[in-house]
Amino acid sequence: MHKKHWIILLLAGNASLLGCSNSSGCSEERCHTAVITASSDADVLLPPATMQAVGAAVNELLFLRLADIGPALNTVGDEEFVPRLASSWTFNDPLVITFAMDENARWHDGEPITAYDVEFTYDIYRDTIVSAAAGAHLETITAVTARDEHTVEFHFTHKYPEQFFDATYHMKVLPKHVLDTIPPSQLRTHHLAQNPIGSGPYKLGEWRRGEFIRLVANPAFFLGEPDVREIIWRVTPDQAASVSQLIAGEADVIDNVVDPDQLSRIQNADHLRLIEYPAPAYGYIGFNFDDPDVAGQPHPLFRDPDLRRAIAKAIDKETAVQAVFGDQGAVPIGATSRAVWIWSDQISQIGFDAHQAGVLLAQAGWTDEDGDGIRERGGQPLEFELLVPASSGVRRRTATIVQEQLRRVGIAMNIAEVEFGAFIQRATTGQFDAVFGAWVLDPSPRGMKELWTSAGVGGSNWGSYQNPEIDQLVDTALEALTADQATRHWHAVLTALNDDVPAIWLFEPQLTAVVEKRFANASIRPDLWAANIWQWNVN
Repeated sequence: MHKKHWIILLLAGNASLLGCSNSSGCSEERCHTAVITASSDADVLLPPATMQAVGAAVNELLFLRLADIGPALNTVGDEEFVPRLASSWTFNDPLVITFAMDENARWHDGEPITAYDVEFTYDIYRDTIVSAAAGAHLETITAVTARDEHTVEFHFTHKYPEQFFDATYHMKVLPKHVLDTIPPSQLRTHHLAQNPIGSGPYKLGEWRRGEFIRLVANPAFFLGEPDVREIIWRVTPDQAASVSQLIAGEADVIDNVVDPDQLSRIQNADHLRLIEYPAPAYGYIGFNFDDPDVAGQPHPLFRDPDLRRAIAKAIDKETAVQAVFGDQGAVPIGATSRAVWIWSDQISQIGFDAHQAGVLLAQAGWTDEDGDGIRERGGQPLEFELLVPASSGVRRRTATIVQEQLRRVGIAMNIAEVEFGAFIQRATTGQFDAVFGAWVLDPSPRGMKELWTSAGVGGSNWGSYQNPEIDQLVDTALEALTADQATRHWHAVLTALNDDVPAIWLFEPQLTAVVEKRFANASIRPDLWAANIWQWNVN
């Protein structure tokens, strides 16, 4: 669908910020400004209330955590974490972590950041009225208690390897002194959600809805004033227009370019650099293990593991990914992503073998007796429906390719494209045979428990898949005390899931950011792409 072309012009007084055509000819002011093109605007700029990607990216620079995850994104233990609002921490006993607040940290209004802010933040994230998406990840934390202004304790239900990750990653600390008088039900609509007072390396300079968000460097930032002194998120829905702005020197950063034609244009621009990074996401076809039409009964097809394995063998995932993504995608190793620290190319999975798929189907009694190209057994055709969101062009195109591959071995897969609201409603209530889902992951592999074990049934485990062996393997991985131990156990989980085939993991996007070369040490963090901008240097 053709998208409207947007060209956003900033205030005349900022014309010098947009005027240079390459890094060697820019003014001092322009060189230290990063203009980012974004396909949409932010929703709100208050972390527990933010739901959209641009708002989340901006919040990374406005608000800080107690500590930041390290570059390897390892979530076990605390060795690679970097101090932020907390200057240090100690494990008092297996159930308590004590953080010492950095006494130099200040809110943007100059007020000191204290342990009472952390205590307040936990209450906000756990408040069911606020309904923060990250709130569910804090269930193992029983209390956050300020002992004094500079010391805060996190208390846990039990000891486990990701305690420190849970205490730090999910919450950006909020200013109690400006938010504690606002009813939780009004946080999303309050003016402070549009004009936030944060703690990060940047302050909000100006936000023109539908046009741009401008951040300015915080000169009093206790970790050092950023070399990039101004960041402008410019709303440019059309990616071709975004690329034109980068080539012309009117913009500096795009977090992801998906169109091969646009990538070719960028590769011919000497002043631009491509940075590839893995997306913390995967797309999959998940099977329903319950009959969608008869409550309490198993699905007539997908309770059979041999049928699931035959379907997996019939799908040429490499061809499908190449056709849809080109070089911008890969076949997942299973229920994880390259952006998650447990990734390994040594995980075994069922490969493409159409002939063997046919053999397995025939052995299970599925044969094409009437010559119509579709196998039958006991008079019932081997046919099912795949639920696909009409809003996802990637999933629609991939589904069509899979449909043809299955047809070649005698399986009829009918595609049901529905609008996104209906897709979610049917997926979450089990009204499907198979569902084409996609999940965005955080750095912890723990999401497999929510998605692929009995603990997730009735929640994110849409297909009601239950396997006691998998449940036990996941629990063992979660209790591993070191990253090496955890990696071995998670690899066992992935291998067992691949063999049992509760789903077919089809694609994993490879993202490509574009950055102007004057930013010498530009790096992209796969989980939160904008997190490191404040540490970029300007040539």
